[in-house]
Amino acid sequence: MTKKFIIAAAAMLIGICASAQQALWGGSQIKSPEINPDNSVTFRLRAPKAVKVQVTGDFLPTQKIETPFGTFDGPGFADLIEKDGVWEFTSAPLAPELYSYSFVVDGLMMRDPSNVYMIRDVASVTNVFIIGGGRADLYKVNDVPHGSVTRVWYESPSLKMNRRLTVYTPAGYEQNKSKKYPVFYLLHGAGGDEEAWIALGRTAQILDNLIAQGKAEPMIVVMTNGNAGEQAAPGESVEGFERIPGMQQRGMMDGAFEMSFPDVVKFVESNWRVYKDKKHRAIAGLSMGGYHSMHISKYYPDMFNYVGLFSAAIMPGKDAKSPVYQNIEEQLAAQFAKKPALYWIAIGNKDFLYQANNEYRALLDSKGYDYEYYETGEGHIWKNWRIYLTEFVPMLFK
Repeated sequence: MTKKFIIAAAAMLIGICASAQQALWGGSQIKSPEINPDNSVTFRLRAPKAVKVQVTGDFLPTQKIETPFGTFDGPGFADLIEKDGVWEFTSAPLAPELYSYSFVVDGLMMRDPSNVYMIRDVASVTNVFIIGGGRADLYKVNDVPHGSVTRVWYESPSLKMNRRLTVYTPAGYEQNKSKKYPVFYLLHGAGGDEEAWIALGRTAQILDNLIAQGKAEPMIVVMTNGNAGEQAAPGESVEGFERIPGMQQRGMMDGAFEMSFPDVVKFVESNWRVYKDKKHRAIAGLSMGGYHSMHISKYYPDMFNYVGLFSAAIMPGKDAKSPVYQNIEEQLAAQFAKKPALYWIAIGNKDFLYQANNEYRALLDSKGYDYEYYETGEGHIWKNWRIYLTEFVPMLFK
């Protein structure tokens, strides 16, 4: 082997290693966000050429924003102050919670380059941080036994396509080959997909912590994609990253998802060690997922013993033609005649669906149907839906 060849090979090896390791040198040297002893949070961004830098997020007071669906509360904005090219802002002390935020630099929304913790919500990606304490400790990764999260594909004959699920199995599932588990089907809202509850909802952390505390039964949680015309989350299907702008996805609330739901149940019961009866099945969802949960549970009254409606969209539009949306009162009568163990409705008192939920509760009251109601403050936000999950799960399969 010649000396020239050895030198060339060494140079090539160095180049390959440098390429493979390049991500090591791209991190920021600024600490942001920094959680202070009083639970205030300091945000920092190095932007020496910027003219104006702001931070926006759900830790700030809300402001009114106009949307295609009306006026709603949106995240506020705060100005950062610049010193030596580094912009900085410190919040007021914050209550325990998972918060999201972004920077706005000269009008351009951007992520915090010093914070690698990010979550996608519909078509937006934001940074996140957790203020610990109280209920928010359930959202953290704690020193407890951990379950597993898998993404799996199933065949849906009803929809004539392969589709993806996210499935949580509790700690010990892989080791105890004889134990069977109940199943909780957890559905996302409009614009979401099978990633929403596991990311924004912190489902795995909440289940791990509640089970470890003895407050919840070990269970399998199945998180579906409720857009019946799509296979999976953006980038996870043959469609690549193509998606309809906004929240109007394919097959959201036209009845196709509800009609096809037995495909999901059949697949789960064929591939996991689960009980296969109504007593050991639960279904719940937020917003559109609450709509799906309501209509699936009444259309298949022998399928679910526990039903949760989180900030649910309730009644279908007048042009809805699917059988699952017809004869609603008759279907509800059949469902409640079979006495579900729990029918749970939760909503924030500032939610734009608050009145619709009140009207639905009035209908249930007029028929004498048994349900439980849980009300929080604020509106149509993930903060509330995480709360509802932590309240609902401990009531299941008792």
